[in-house]
Amino acid sequence: MAVEILLGMLSPLLLAIGTLTLVERTYRKAPQKLTSLMTQAFLGKMLFYGVYVGVIVGFYSFQALPFAVSFTVYFIGLHLTEALYFQALFRAERRPRVVENGW
Repeated sequence: MAVEILLGMLSPLLLAIGTLTLVERTYRKAPQKLTSLMTQAFLGKMLFYGVYVGVIVGFYSFQALPFAVSFTVYFIGLHLTEALYFQALFRAERRPRVVENGW
């Protein structure tokens, strides 16, 4: 059962880390490219998730329920975390800069 939980956790976690890294790096260097990057990342992630789940379910003999629960919880939880992080990142960049004397 531990292997099923690990397999359910692994791909959402790795893709979330990759997405956070790419989005932050792109936003800091070239924010005008962010929409295109996020669109491509979304399409790539959906394709990857489909193939990943298909391969795991099709070729690996295991208990499906722990995998499904683990994958679902991590998928939803990490996407929520990404959304909150992006909100904080974008909001922080919009704040006016305060000079040292308070003006």
